[in-house]
Amino acid sequence: MRGVVADLTASNAAELLGDAGLILDGTDNFETRYLINDFSVSRGIPWIYGAAVGSYGLAMPVFPGRTACLRCVYPDPPPGAQPTCETAGVLNVVVSLVAGYQVADALKILCGRADLVQARITTVDVWQGGTRQIDSPARDPECPACGRRQFPYLDESRRTPVRLCGRNAVQVQERVQPLDLAELKTRLERVGEVRANEFALRFRVPPYEMTVFPDGRAIIKGTSDTGVARSLYARYVG
Repeated sequence: MRGVVADLTASNAAELLGDAGLILDGTDNFETRYLINDFSVSRGIPWIYGAAVGSYGLAMPVFPGRTACLRCVYPDPPPGAQPTCETAGVLNVVVSLVAGYQVADALKILCGRADLVQARITTVDVWQGGTRQIDSPARDPECPACGRRQFPYLDESRRTPVRLCGRNAVQVQERVQPLDLAELKTRLERVGEVRANEFALRFRVPPYEMTVFPDGRAIIKGTSDTGVARSLYARYVG
């Protein structure tokens, strides 16, 4: 076992994931999840999607060529800024519960009993006390990934973060949908100083300052590290 501290991108996905027989997802943004999905489907590597925020969690196994992939279920990222663990919080028990479902399926696969893994979506809400399991939908023949075999998230030029020369800042654009800056302002006021108008939102969480635009683009000041910038974007914008 080897630990690697790195920002997963299209340029290093093959190096970090290429030898894997199974991928478990614990990421916090759809851009990276779609990257994992594109890589998984293109290489035929099974992966297990997991997500949690607030008291809600979800787990879903993906077997390329056998089950629906992530883009069959979510063709596009949810519109608008999404709640994140930083802005909405997360109960530690729901994280453990989602991880438990993921690891249980992973053990079946690694022990050679992938046939025991059910193609289903498991959702839980530990605050409301509800658990629901539904069969994954059938594979969509028009799915961009597993249907049409198009893998745009593996394109190394796709919205690459850009260091702004001489400004100790990075420009990031992780989204394709516009943002509701007023709604984002309401969420971010819980965790930092925010100013906003119809043209831009400025958010300070020392030592960083983020300027977010309606098209989803953001400039993160206080770092020249693209990995740090993407992490801050995912943490606060979603």
